[in-house]
Amino acid sequence: MKDINAVYFVGAGGIGMSAIARYFLKKGLVVAGYDKTPSTLTQQLEKEGMLIHYTEDVNAIPAACKQPDSCLVIYTPAIPESHQELQYFRAHGFDIQKRAQVLGTLTRQHKGLCVAGTHGKTTTSTMCAHIMHQSHLDCNAFLGGISKNYGTNYILSDSDFVVIEADEFDRSFHWLSPYMTVITSTDPDHLDIYGTKEAYLESFRHYTELIQPEGALIIHRGLEMQENIPTGVRRYDYALTEGDFHAENIRIENGEITFDFISPIESVKNVALGQPVPINIENGIAAMAMAQLAGCTADELSNGLKTYGGVDRRFDFKIKNDRLVFLSDYAHHPKEIYQSAKSIRELYKNRKITAIFQPHLYTRTRDFYKDFADALSLLDEVILTEIYPAREQPIEGVTSELIYNHLRPGIEKQIIRKADVLQFIKDHSFDVLIVLGAGDLDNMVPEMTKLLNCK
Repeated sequence: MKDINAVYFVGAGGIGMSAIARYFLKKGLVVAGYDKTPSTLTQQLEKEGMLIHYTEDVNAIPAACKQPDSCLVIYTPAIPESHQELQYFRAHGFDIQKRAQVLGTLTRQHKGLCVAGTHGKTTTSTMCAHIMHQSHLDCNAFLGGISKNYGTNYILSDSDFVVIEADEFDRSFHWLSPYMTVITSTDPDHLDIYGTKEAYLESFRHYTELIQPEGALIIHRGLEMQENIPTGVRRYDYALTEGDFHAENIRIENGEITFDFISPIESVKNVALGQPVPINIENGIAAMAMAQLAGCTADELSNGLKTYGGVDRRFDFKIKNDRLVFLSDYAHHPKEIYQSAKSIRELYKNRKITAIFQPHLYTRTRDFYKDFADALSLLDEVILTEIYPAREQPIEGVTSELIYNHLRPGIEKQIIRKADVLQFIKDHSFDVLIVLGAGDLDNMVPEMTKLLNCK
């Protein structure tokens, strides 16, 4: 990375972009940027010293960020090429990089511990970062969610290790050079980018070619993808109860989960899962495997997992008592929703479970509406809102009704407007309630929590 004294972000408020912004703020550089809408995250970044504006306006770019020789421009693929500020930087010869390119540079400057996969990567990378950070090794970390242990998506230290969430969207993870990587899952997603399942799986195959020769691949057993690792790369597999790394003697009782971590290096007995959710057993196995291969001791692995506090919006409990359970979960792919529904069903076997789901993207809804319906049908009641478009324009005939019409017969179901969700909460009683999706419905969760606590 060239000598720079300013960094400008086109699309500053994304969870991944904000972690990099914090990295440069810590380095004492001028950090500024544009985002479409203010959020809790952008407000926090402004408090930390970042200059952010919310209208597409070249004149609002600070003077320090208008010097091509000393300002690095970082943009998110979600920003259209027609964006005025992006066009300005292109026309004036700035060094313009995607977030993934910057992370790629960091994986070449440090030992990159990367976590890829359709789902599970945010939790697994955050678990690994916490285990590493509280160990004698320490780490830097760029995460896709806010760690509850640290209240941020970013850890900075003098360690040689950097934990990175390797995002397959727009083939971003192809910029990385992992020292080690976990691959959690390869269920096809982002077909608006990839076109076909085969292209999606090929993207993961190419990713495995980028592992550094002295490194390691830790891959979930039974994935459909074909890997192609360089000579010298160690290969391990993992799963819940089989593989080089796995769990034995799993105990789920009284809201607690413990298990024995079985490893070809050193097994660890009676590991307590800090965020006791069944799906996190596998995530924990993968995180412990990578941390152990990096050099963490058995005690550090055990203490790290026991003290792991979770990630905002990942199976995130807001109310948890005998009368009511309320949580939110970022799950937005059918397999994620299936795992979320399965986990909550395991935890609350004999209680009525209601989900409020905001579908994310028209293309994803079009491609997977039957799978969404199958996964949601594990629950007792499903409330759907309109689709959150994110970067997309509406597609004719693609609405939440596609999912609604394919829910299993007999399930309680309805479609409501997002604007009416709070009133719906006021008017109904719940036993176990979960909010699902990656859109903006989660912004209402604090207000929902207040309403539910008042009942």
